[in-house]
Amino acid sequence: MLQKPESGALPVPQAKGEKDGGHDGEPQALTASQEQAPSPLQESPKEDLSAVREEGSAEPAPTRKGARALAARALARRRAHGRLNRTVAELVQFLLVKDKKKSPITRSEMVKYVIGDLKDLFPEIIARAAEHLRYVFGFQLKQFDRKHHTYILINKLKPLEEEEEDLGGDGPRLGLLMMILGLIYMKGNSAREAQVWEMLRRLGVHPSKYHFLFGYPKRLIMEDFVQQRYLNYRRQPHSNPPEYEFSWGPRSNLEISKMKVLGFVAKLHKKEPQHWPAQYGEALADEADRARAEARAEASMRARVRANARASLHRW
Repeated sequence: MLQKPESGALPVPQAKGEKDGGHDGEPQALTASQEQAPSPLQESPKEDLSAVREEGSAEPAPTRKGARALAARALARRRAHGRLNRTVAELVQFLLVKDKKKSPITRSEMVKYVIGDLKDLFPEIIARAAEHLRYVFGFQLKQFDRKHHTYILINKLKPLEEEEEDLGGDGPRLGLLMMILGLIYMKGNSAREAQVWEMLRRLGVHPSKYHFLFGYPKRLIMEDFVQQRYLNYRRQPHSNPPEYEFSWGPRSNLEISKMKVLGFVAKLHKKEPQHWPAQYGEALADEADRARAEARAEASMRARVRANARASLHRW
């Protein structure tokens, strides 16, 4: 999945758990405000200490055995966190494939084919998958039948509707482009090619394998996004062996503001855009530049209209 914002990379949507509500047969949208189930991935603050230091005594140096135990626990937490992320990505792909048949999806199917022995974490996993589906692919996951734990996908969420028309009204393609633009922005306005492919893999989208929403993702990026000038693709200076990087293309700079992309990233993080002061300041400056450019264009248009009106009067 995606990295934390402090590392400069895009995050994995951190949603809270599933909440039952409504009546049987009434769709219930899964949102990030729902109650999260306790996770064994989080270290408990109440550790069992075998020895308690007396007040004022010096802290003993950790033994080699204690250091190995700490390292083992840290490794176990990292592996558990990685497994949870992989399960969320796999569930997203499973839901998208099942939705092609337009039949309801049951909780038992999700547990049987994807979640397995992580079923106690089902509320957290499905809520994170719902956020992923919403912001990346443009689908809304709803609980259709509370009694039988049945879910459906609704393909009616259209993020950034103004820009969506430029990609043929294709919400999933726009979501993928926004993910890449967000990664580039959070990485300092350029991202190495390897970082983009790794981000796709963490989404469960393999660059060179066919995906039923995107076709071949690498071909979509290189032949559509790059050729349509949404992305720039160039060799990194002085790289040997050659390495390549992506940056915003001129069309993205014209059609998609940095503030919209930062807002997209903030939604995935469940934070406000101000959480990233450097990027937020840059986005504010970009908004001001856009406003000044629009004001100049409007003033120029009014001047041309007045000039044409005077010319018409002189002809008469």
